Amino acid sequence: MSLSRRRFARTATLSLSAASLAPAQSAVRFLHGVASGDPLLDRVLLWTRLTPAEPAPALLPVEWSLSRSPTMDPILQRGLTSTSAAFDFTVKVDVARLEPGATYYYQFASANALSPIGRTRTLPLGATPRLRLALAACSNLPYGYFHAYRHMAALADLDAVVHVGDYIYEYANSAYGDGSALGRVPLPDKELLTLADYRQRYAQYRTDPDLQEAHRLHPWIIVYDDHETANNSYSDGAENHNPATEGPWSVRRAVALQAWNEWLPVREQPFLDGNIYRTFRFGTLATLIMLDARLAGRSAQLPASSPLLNDPSRSILGHHQEQWLQRELAASVEHGALWHMIGQQVMMGQLRNTDGSPLNPDQWDGYPASRNRLLEFIAANAIPNVVVLSGDIHSSWANEITIDPFQPNAAPLAVEFVAPGITSPGIVEGTQAGILQRFVEATHPHVKYVNLFRRGYTLIDADDARVQSQWFHVVSLTTPQPDMELARTLVTRVGSGRITPA
Repeated sequence: MSLSRRRFARTATLSLSAASLAPAQSAVRFLHGVASGDPLLDRVLLWTRLTPAEPAPALLPVEWSLSRSPTMDPILQRGLTSTSAAFDFTVKVDVARLEPGATYYYQFASANALSPIGRTRTLPLGATPRLRLALAACSNLPYGYFHAYRHMAALADLDAVVHVGDYIYEYANSAYGDGSALGRVPLPDKELLTLADYRQRYAQYRTDPDLQEAHRLHPWIIVYDDHETANNSYSDGAENHNPATEGPWSVRRAVALQAWNEWLPVREQPFLDGNIYRTFRFGTLATLIMLDARLAGRSAQLPASSPLLNDPSRSILGHHQEQWLQRELAASVEHGALWHMIGQQVMMGQLRNTDGSPLNPDQWDGYPASRNRLLEFIAANAIPNVVVLSGDIHSSWANEITIDPFQPNAAPLAVEFVAPGITSPGIVEGTQAGILQRFVEATHPHVKYVNLFRRGYTLIDADDARVQSQWFHVVSLTTPQPDMELARTLVTRVGSGRITPA
């Protein structure tokens, strides 16, 4: 396809402008694409990363441009910034003075290089007829291709990707998936520990073309889970961290979160002391409250048989965040939102063994007092239409949430939709997965859908009548063909608190 003269002139002008920013020997490349995130009514955060020629200069100037046109003509805003090795040559620009509910296009330039053109969108204001979100979690590079990211990238009317964690995994190859046959061996091929380790792993993930496209075409709203630091982490440690051989947890946590902040399109939250919980308002249709159920205040996990499991002093969120969540739910009602959505990492719905003990105490089941306090607040304040969006468990779930769902006629206080892993497996063997699925269906009346075997993502559609959840599953993770199939469609209707077929 030939370029129009106007488009060619614009590209040439931008290239010449970029070339004036740095000498020719400082040529750079945009190998990691572009991204946007944390959209608000009047602003959105833009991201890219420069790969400089060697030797890298101390400072790299970068030009950014914003337009309402996919051809970047005319330019609405432009500006200059810079990056350096101190930020791993990543770039963040928080662009303000934007219109609500508007689509924008953006591009970066430096030296003699142009980035791909990205697309993003601000949050709507007032009456909003529809909201469409892609819910994603748990992308493990060695387990296969990121076909789910490619599928959601192709959705032209998506408002945002909501990623609830495990964006990367900290393991060496073969510790959790073997990428040798697919050429997807994680780098560095060891367990991540230092800042350089975490940076290299993010850099590798961000060369994946499917992940790049999902970032390029949609704004992301993202929180971390445990594998961005170490498996089964909590505020003061992790199951997969040994201080005797790996040093202080505080150091590993700090460098892991530094790399996460550098490599993802997230806005700093200085007023929350660096915590990632924050709120997004999609007009009067929905409020999306994003939590940190991992590091902000989580107590250490206990064995499922521990008599201290129900200790009210234990928390999955921490006291400060619990109080903040209650205030945000109340504010959502006061704001007039119809749907009150909570995006967070681990499954809230109860999942029990045959002896009544929690199957996975890393989930909310391991912190029943925290869950009860939240549900009691929802009940006491008669907050309707609460929808929880979760991940972590590498499988697909739809749950009706109440304090004790095993009691007959328990009235739900919320519903929960859980996304499968992008590639991370639930039950690896299909027959075993089917046996456990049938056990859950027969013994857990609040579980309205479960698939423990397939990978993919969940598409959330909201309007003034219902929230619909659709699970899209990957046909094959090990073949390059990005085939997906619709596995199930369920809805919760306004005021019902129930999950039913569409």
